[in-house]
Amino acid sequence: MPLTTSSTREIPETGMIPRHIAIIMDGNGRWAKKRFMPRVAGHKRGVETVRTAIKACVDRGVEYLTLFAFSSENWRRPAEEVTFLMQLFISVLEQEVVKLHENGIRFKVIGDLSKFEPKIVEFICNGEALTASNTRFTLTIAANYGGRWDVMQAVRKMLQQHPELATCFDEKDLMQYFALNYAPEPDLFIRTGGEKRISNFMLWQLAYTELYFTDTLWPDFDAQALNLAIQSYQQRERRFGRTSEQLQMASSTKELQEIAAERVVKFQ
Repeated sequence: MPLTTSSTREIPETGMIPRHIAIIMDGNGRWAKKRFMPRVAGHKRGVETVRTAIKACVDRGVEYLTLFAFSSENWRRPAEEVTFLMQLFISVLEQEVVKLHENGIRFKVIGDLSKFEPKIVEFICNGEALTASNTRFTLTIAANYGGRWDVMQAVRKMLQQHPELATCFDEKDLMQYFALNYAPEPDLFIRTGGEKRISNFMLWQLAYTELYFTDTLWPDFDAQALNLAIQSYQQRERRFGRTSEQLQMASSTKELQEIAAERVVKFQ
């Protein structure tokens, strides 16, 4: 069954460590340009940063990491850069998926795969099948993905299976058809590279996600940079539409319930 719940319908459980982090990995080209290197060198270095981010998230107890690797608008980039990115994607799939599997990590790709060459689609399908039973951590790569595409494809799938919903449906009917229906909504969104926008990424799922923007370019985003993002998250008051007073009252009630439960256990 899909794990997704809606933060606009239910108040999710939260903790000091975000359960799900979503990242727009921006700044590879500028990182390379600052070093008088071709843009593609920045993309290659960015792959190393992905490895660092995965390890850092696992070490800190994060359960889900979703990375925006290639948007549906990135096809507008220079043809030679797009070609290199596709070749890099194949190389990464060939070299990294087995390592992910050996470390108990589930690998998923979300996005419209119809534009990718069959070899890439085959690698994706094989990688997802190989790692499907892993539960330690879930890495999702968003490739040829767009938030608006996600909403549209979800509506289409829902209506194909349930045409009777064409005149009346709600969030609960639709949510199971989103590409990321196996994961909770992100707790923390990070964008590197200094830009302050979400660029058509997970438009539905980011409704109550905490947003964090940093000037750090993606190839320089290390474990300490992740710590700073998580520290910022820990300072946020996640109200989900409630007042601060309601939040404090709920926290006090929870503490009292936990104390009472401990006493019951001791008594037994």
